[in-house]
Amino acid sequence: MSARVVRRLGAGAAAALVTLGARTALPLREGLIGGPERWNRSNHRGEPVSLLEGPAAAAGLLVGAVLGATTARDAVGAVVATAGGAAFGLVDDLTEDTGARTKGLRGHLGALAHGRVTTGGLKVLGIGATALAAAAIVTPGHGADGSRRHPLSWAADVAASGALIAATANLVNLLDLRPGRAVKAAGLAAAPIALAGGAGAGVAGAVVGAALGAVRADLAERDMLGDGGANALGALLGTAVVLDARRPVRLALLAGAVALTVVSERVSFTQVIARTPGLRELDALGRRPGAYPA
Repeated sequence: MSARVVRRLGAGAAAALVTLGARTALPLREGLIGGPERWNRSNHRGEPVSLLEGPAAAAGLLVGAVLGATTARDAVGAVVATAGGAAFGLVDDLTEDTGARTKGLRGHLGALAHGRVTTGGLKVLGIGATALAAAAIVTPGHGADGSRRHPLSWAADVAASGALIAATANLVNLLDLRPGRAVKAAGLAAAPIALAGGAGAGVAGAVVGAALGAVRADLAERDMLGDGGANALGALLGTAVVLDARRPVRLALLAGAVALTVVSERVSFTQVIARTPGLRELDALGRRPGAYPA
């Protein structure tokens, strides 16, 4: 068995085990700031679910990313992207003003344009900055032949890759509206990268592992990723793509992620999935009935 295969399997297994272990340990949460009530939310049924899946999944992703990265530079970049998604997402989870009507990317950007910083706006800025930093870390400054790249070419790659990491983080978060949907989507998207064996395979393996570690409790509607978990999962998925894909593929995926984000401002993903054979059955797999709108 090759070292790359061992790295991928190890990263996935570690991410799954750490996610499960952290989620088992975190219920000793009386010492957590704010007490248990701060970590509980109502799901689409109006039933209580715990946000602790988010920090647990983030822990699994971070460990898996370090083990799965092929170089120290890639490991640092993956950690920066994932930690940024987790930290700023968790701030939004725990401090969001639920009485405010500011919703969606357009709403938060509009508030920023008028000088008002919402927790969602802070998340947009924070994840954008950490995604750009991660892209700068993992983007090589030299070509395959060892020659130094032109600064403008390097900067353009960093900007596109940073935007892709941030857009993927946001897109996975947009899917976290029904049990299991976000973890299924992220895991299925990461699996081909992990199997292909390229530069991002180990990092993608960490995404698959963390998704597997979280999916059972998510589908059982005991837990949810929240912004902290979903943004972290999406950020590491985006980083795996950046490490693995050539520029044209990255640009195409960025265009697709941006288009879906814009569409989400006016179209309900849940209603589209409910009307689409195949997607509907995959989305509902393993979940209790009654998750779709009438």
